[in-house]
Amino acid sequence: MKLHSDPRSGQHIVTGYGAGWVAINGRRYERSLLLLPDRIVADWGPESAAALTEAHLASLAELTGTVLLLGTGGSQRFPPPPLLRPLVVAGIGVEVMDTGAACRTYNILVAEGRAVAAALIVE
Repeated sequence: MKLHSDPRSGQHIVTGYGAGWVAINGRRYERSLLLLPDRIVADWGPESAAALTEAHLASLAELTGTVLLLGTGGSQRFPPPPLLRPLVVAGIGVEVMDTGAACRTYNILVAEGRAVAAALIVE
């Protein structure tokens, strides 16, 4: 799916996604990544939702004050509760959804000026 962005915003916006890829500001990524309005961590994350570990999520505990959207690939897959513990302890709100929904929701929240991050699993 192709999405449209406001190129004047200066923020990272999802401009498209499909099976095996996500495009940020027109650049295509084919690996799981962490997306914030002001930065991209291109080497974050597992190759699939099944490979998600507590260590992947613990690395996100620094995102205090941020809503975290966890995109779990082609379908919504809730991680086992113990994996979410580092985020719960840090007081980070987590919304779990498929990666496409996480991309769309991320763009809406960025447009609203909200503090948001998207951990996108690209399968």
